[in-house]
Amino acid sequence: MDTDVTETEMFSTQTTNGTPGGGADRAPRAIVVMGVAGSGKTTVAALLAGRLGASFAEGDDFHSPANVAKMAAGRPLDDDDRWPWLRGIRDWFAKELSEGRSAVVPCSALRRGYRELLETAGDVRFVHLTGSHDLLRARIQGRAGHFMKPEMLDSQLAALEPLQDDEAGFAVDITPRPDQIVDDILRLLDRPDAPPAAGSDPEPTTVPTTESEDR
Repeated sequence: MDTDVTETEMFSTQTTNGTPGGGADRAPRAIVVMGVAGSGKTTVAALLAGRLGASFAEGDDFHSPANVAKMAAGRPLDDDDRWPWLRGIRDWFAKELSEGRSAVVPCSALRRGYRELLETAGDVRFVHLTGSHDLLRARIQGRAGHFMKPEMLDSQLAALEPLQDDEAGFAVDITPRPDQIVDDILRLLDRPDAPPAAGSDPEPTTVPTTESEDR
């Protein structure tokens, strides 16, 4: 996960109903806060869920114990490990949406193919948290006890397929404070003229069988 233990614990059990700040008449939607390790996905996703009155689940919690052990040992997951994890997140989204609740999950979602699976839950939006390599690495090095190793950041960045123009989402810079990042996200979520995702690639993409990513 991408935050310190104290802040994660503040929000990891938060599950709220209603839509304060999002409009009581809005149809429920799922939001994936995506990005590489160190981008602050958990912190931002938890704050965003609180502001929207949406359900929140920690993406790491959908990993099997075997996946966690593999990553803790510095071994990359392959797609045999990853697809069941992604289906678990997708199924949770679908359940929340079917019960009339919006939901937010931090999930790396590095590949377009992974995002396409998550989209089968229903109305899913992607918020890509982006930052410099130095900032991301510094944040990873500052986290104690997390299974993601700093040396795996380069492989994540190499594997990343940024959001493309035809995907439902946008990129947000992680330099500001988390509350300011959430302000930016809320402004962009409901803007029909929101800018296209940064680094969009018009070329078709494929999903490889192996890569390094934490979630």
